[in-house]
Amino acid sequence: MTYNVMESQQAVREMAREFGQKEIAPVAVQLDRREEEFPMDLFKKMAKAGFMAYPMAKEYGGLGKSKIEYVTLIEEISWFDAPSALIMAVDNLASYPIEAFGSEEQKKKYLPRMASGEIIGAFGLTEPNAGSDAANQQTTAKIDGDYFVINGEKIFIMHGDVADLVVLFCKIVEEGEKDKVSAILLERGTPGFSSEKLKWKMGMRTATTGRLKLKNVRVPRSNLLGEAGKGFKMALKTLDGARIGVAAQALGLAQRAFDESVKYAKKREQFGAPIAKLQAIQWMIADMSIRLEAARLLTYKAALMEDKGERVNLAAAQAKLFASETANFCVNKAMQIHGGYGYIGEFSEIEKLYRDQRVTEIYEGTSEVQRLVIAANYLR
Repeated sequence: MTYNVMESQQAVREMAREFGQKEIAPVAVQLDRREEEFPMDLFKKMAKAGFMAYPMAKEYGGLGKSKIEYVTLIEEISWFDAPSALIMAVDNLASYPIEAFGSEEQKKKYLPRMASGEIIGAFGLTEPNAGSDAANQQTTAKIDGDYFVINGEKIFIMHGDVADLVVLFCKIVEEGEKDKVSAILLERGTPGFSSEKLKWKMGMRTATTGRLKLKNVRVPRSNLLGEAGKGFKMALKTLDGARIGVAAQALGLAQRAFDESVKYAKKREQFGAPIAKLQAIQWMIADMSIRLEAARLLTYKAALMEDKGERVNLAAAQAKLFASETANFCVNKAMQIHGGYGYIGEFSEIEKLYRDQRVTEIYEGTSEVQRLVIAANYLR
């Protein structure tokens, strides 16, 4: 039984496990091994189950669930398949800034359609020269009457290849004014906006990633999200919450690696006995379990703080850093325990877990960025 800090978590676990066993387990490996293609059928099933709407306010078509319930859902779905959990996390990553900073008109126009799965969202922040240095936006929006004229490029945008709506971060350029990093809502089909899929990802293959290109894209000024010049603060606020979600993804991955290792150690015999009898294996299992439980508590702490409306910048960075590196530790030990049977994907899912895990230490802020955030909270 996985440890809960809230009674409501268990109902979420049971619902997620039922969905995972029925809809994800039969297709997860198949989706990973085919040529990268957004899994529209699975996306629709997840939307129908309410996953895209999970934390969104009920007045906009959401389920109004708490952050602790949301991270529990992410954790459990990630046990079955982390890329499947990422699919719903990305949609929530795009809907959050609209709900938090958008006008009432923008909320009513987009959020119910995102909640239902009618449209797919994306969060357009990263650029070829603005990764960890996210404030260094090169994409520009010049004002031309009632329109913004946008030029630039985005890279490594989850769902960017299929997104119907992008929360696009850029600099609004006005003559005689300081450039203002802002967010603008951009719809697919707008002339001058094109996208392409990035191929041969190491892991998380089911959740596709794209490049966005913008050439003289004209967007109504009414599509400005929030205030001009507040885009970077909006992005950081969004990423604080998203990092708790990445921690939950890492938890699910780590738990699966741990569970597979325990099961394999009990049945695999060497030297006339199960390898679970070997002290080397026992120590690996013990170390995995301790880090896993510590990561879980850090993640739940951050989620509960967000539910209380508290500032989560520090807690989210700590949870994301420790959980992602715990997942790295656990899948590495799982590979060592399984040996050749872990390295070859035909025999187990350890090979897939190994590939899927690695990006949790990179996206939504690398481990190095998390350490900078943590240190800054204590040293400023």
